[in-house]
Amino acid sequence: MLIFAALGAAILAVAQAPAPNGDVLLRAMRDEVDRSARVTVSGLAAPYFIEYVVDEEDTFSVSASLGGVVSRRREQFRAPEIQVRVGDYQFDNTNFAGGFGGFGGAAPGGGLPVENSYPVLRRYFWLETDAAYKAAVETLSRKRATLRNMTQNDQINDFAHAAPVRFLGNFQRLAIDEDAWTNRARSLSAVFTQFPSITYSVVDLEATNGGFYIVNTEGTEVREPENVTFLRARATAQAPDGMNIADGVTFHSLDAGRMPADDEMVRGITAMARNIVALAAAPKGEDYTGPVMFEGQASPQILAEVLGRNLAPVRRPLGGVGGGRGGAAFTASELEGRIGARVLPDSFDVVDDPTQKEWHGRPLFGSYDVDREGVAPQPLRLIEKGVLKGFLLTREPMKGFEGSNGRARLPSGPGNSGAAISNLFVSASDAVPAADLKKKLIELIQARSKPYGILVRKMDFPSVGGAPAGGQPNGGRPVSAPIALFQVYPDGHEVQVRGLRFRGLNVKSLKDILAAGDDSQVFDFMNSQRGFSAETCVVAPSILIDDLELYAPEEEQPKLPIVPPPEITP
Repeated sequence: MLIFAALGAAILAVAQAPAPNGDVLLRAMRDEVDRSARVTVSGLAAPYFIEYVVDEEDTFSVSASLGGVVSRRREQFRAPEIQVRVGDYQFDNTNFAGGFGGFGGAAPGGGLPVENSYPVLRRYFWLETDAAYKAAVETLSRKRATLRNMTQNDQINDFAHAAPVRFLGNFQRLAIDEDAWTNRARSLSAVFTQFPSITYSVVDLEATNGGFYIVNTEGTEVREPENVTFLRARATAQAPDGMNIADGVTFHSLDAGRMPADDEMVRGITAMARNIVALAAAPKGEDYTGPVMFEGQASPQILAEVLGRNLAPVRRPLGGVGGGRGGAAFTASELEGRIGARVLPDSFDVVDDPTQKEWHGRPLFGSYDVDREGVAPQPLRLIEKGVLKGFLLTREPMKGFEGSNGRARLPSGPGNSGAAISNLFVSASDAVPAADLKKKLIELIQARSKPYGILVRKMDFPSVGGAPAGGQPNGGRPVSAPIALFQVYPDGHEVQVRGLRFRGLNVKSLKDILAAGDDSQVFDFMNSQRGFSAETCVVAPSILIDDLELYAPEEEQPKLPIVPPPEITP
């Protein structure tokens, strides 16, 4: 090592000491953070902030298809992230498109051990801190050189102060009957044998106990448990014209022992399989412009995707021109700069509340005590009477916002955290009986002399058939396709259609919500990004939007199988 080489003998001496009592990993993190913070190197700036974050998981997973087990695995792992910041809170080595130095996580010769060997853990943190420090110094130098040839319009601090937090929850080993769950996955996957027209199907179970550790030089020490179990069934089929049809259903729980009973999951999987078969046989939809009603699961899905993602602004790194961190495209929030503007009808309120543990006796999926930057969250009123009041924020300052409100839940690039919703509650003060929304839809199409209206009961969000590619035809973020979509005629009868996509659906479209139902749909999902997932929940009513556009993409379709499927006997 070029920088900490003189300290090697001291580290070896520490390594020979008896392992501390208690949580060995936490002790090793604390001891090495404290020691590294005291290191000074002649001619180089000392770090002003050092943080270790370690994700620890004990996971069991099994996949099955058509009554047969495809894979089964039990795994323990630790995924570390080492962060070293040089400079100060106003200006440091981060938020720079020309380099992401100051962060590490994969030491030479192997990763962080899952065994609690104090000497090995100390050596790992030493090596990674050393590498991160050298990279931080180099990046800070490049950033200063870049600024000599640039003019900054807005000078925003690079990092925000946070009060130290000490929260030490209890991690638990995963206690699960692996054979019993393997048999359950096998049995549930056999449901698809009743649907020979379905070309592909799989049932995946994943049960994880663990969480993450945080130790930093500000005095924060966190051990935040995160336990989740989900069973996901996915399937695909082909329509007569070759169009691929995909659908899925997922069952979530924060405790493997409280997953839904088998009969409930059988009903859900069977309903999903029937929808695929019906969708494959349905006619292809035609271009449409007019009122659209989102009912049941579709409403929280579209609000999570269109509204929830835009409530987390993204900061453009210094020197970035059309690009983002780590080479990813930079996509600004559609709500950026709109604080104080009306973004929903004036009867709507939106609150994000990770502190609420249950709703009407149901455990809430998005609850947590401390975020991934060591900040304890509080309930956050984001939209009040339709007016945007705030954003989901991390410790990365944004224009007009300096501090975090504890919403750092996902990575946003090396060393940076991305904000995300937790338990998002959407409510309307002038809600109407849910059954009246469809009547209002029919009244609208009759008044406008339209042959039918559109009713959506399910979106492909999160995607089961592959994330939507590219943007919408007229620009903007891609929006998931509707899976369960129906034409509603003046006499009330419905016809299911397929193959339609939204055009121009964005956060501005939500100002055109005409009415909301008095129902509340709860939608749990895993919000995934860069290999990490955050448990998330949206509670929202059914909604009717005045004017949306759908179109039928012209795409080449794969050919149908030449040979008919074999007969399968369960």
